[in-house]
Amino acid sequence: MADTVAPSAAKTLKVALLGAGNVGAEVARILLTDADALAERTGARLELAGIAVRSIDAPRTFPLPRELFTTDASALVRGADIVIELMGGIEPARTLILEAIEHGATVVTGNKALLAVDGPSLYEKADAAGVQLSYEAAVAGAIPILRPIRDSLAGDKITRVMGIVNGTTNYILDQMDTTGAQFADALAEAQRLGYAEADPTADIEGHDAAAKGAILASLSFHTRFALEDVHCQGITSITANDIAAAREAGYVIKLLAIAEKIDGMDDDGTETSGVSVRVHPTLLPRDHPLGAVHGAFNAVFVEAENAGQLMFYGQGAGGAPTASAVLGDVVSAARRLVLGGPGRTETTTGRLPVLGIDAVTTRYYIGMDAADQPGVLSKISALFAEHGVSIETMRQTVHTEPGDGESAGSAELRIVTHRAGEAALAATVKAIEGLDVINSVTSVLRVEGV
Repeated sequence: MADTVAPSAAKTLKVALLGAGNVGAEVARILLTDADALAERTGARLELAGIAVRSIDAPRTFPLPRELFTTDASALVRGADIVIELMGGIEPARTLILEAIEHGATVVTGNKALLAVDGPSLYEKADAAGVQLSYEAAVAGAIPILRPIRDSLAGDKITRVMGIVNGTTNYILDQMDTTGAQFADALAEAQRLGYAEADPTADIEGHDAAAKGAILASLSFHTRFALEDVHCQGITSITANDIAAAREAGYVIKLLAIAEKIDGMDDDGTETSGVSVRVHPTLLPRDHPLGAVHGAFNAVFVEAENAGQLMFYGQGAGGAPTASAVLGDVVSAARRLVLGGPGRTETTTGRLPVLGIDAVTTRYYIGMDAADQPGVLSKISALFAEHGVSIETMRQTVHTEPGDGESAGSAELRIVTHRAGEAALAATVKAIEGLDVINSVTSVLRVEGV
């Protein structure tokens, strides 16, 4: 077969596995049960030399031979050809990865938090040592997105990446949209089903998506981005009223990670370019490909100069799906070790500056509770014009009875703007909040995909 490499009876690659949680246990299962098939694909036997864990007696999702377990992760790493890090967190994962690189081992990791915080220094260490550092499983679970960006689109210029990269928040927002559930109830259901952790902060505050956004931006724009470069806003402020208003206007709300190249010009006329990386709840047209992503699924929408628009969709979490991404990296790394060649991490030929959220041009959806009296709309319209922001649509609903966050006899106004600079839009919202005819600004969301 064309996609196989003839196994060498004398060639064995020792694999060290760090961590045996849901993903780690699935990786170990595949290495043990599919050993012959993996040998055919790589040209060598992949021998699971050991599994480093904190507790040998902890329950596992798959029964693994007890003799494989060890608490001495350092010794295991030093004797391995390939190290698979699935411990999560910053330490001791970072120390063990650096130790593996120092000893010349190929490293495969799914640790998006570590890569987002310290990825640039790890990439440099791997480059200097001539070893491979792979991390397909760090973003969007089973979806093959990092290798296509790094390899398949290497001859193109990516201009924008926009993705649903956190299954927990997508499940919550989808439940709110399809069932009318309140945020707290949708979160509780996500926790009951195992989509959300007992402490869901990293998901609902957008930190998990921001870490993945930094990784996607680094590969897409050949420039190293870290977590602090990402503007981050979670979904905790999204209400059932926001979801209903969006649906009525033909939109759906999704938490998106967006990385885009922005071209501009300095005061002296010099052309400049930079990259904005941001995570925030966003209104999308319901017929946009990302708008149709339901449940805990992930999807990444890529725009490139020559390839045009590409969509990658699939399961973004779970033991078996994520293990699939891990083993893809392992097979690729093993083939390189068998056939020879330098390690491959990323290409960072560009040095594009990081642009803040103020550099972004976007559209806004603004919901407000206003006094129901003559002259209100003219005052609001005058403020938009004063700040150079054009109104695309305006809807008004008069309330005879007070609702959630509304005043009796007030009017609910929903405005969608044309595209404008983020700074101008933010200044407009601030000015609106100061009007005596505005009881409150109930929601401010960005609009994409139109």
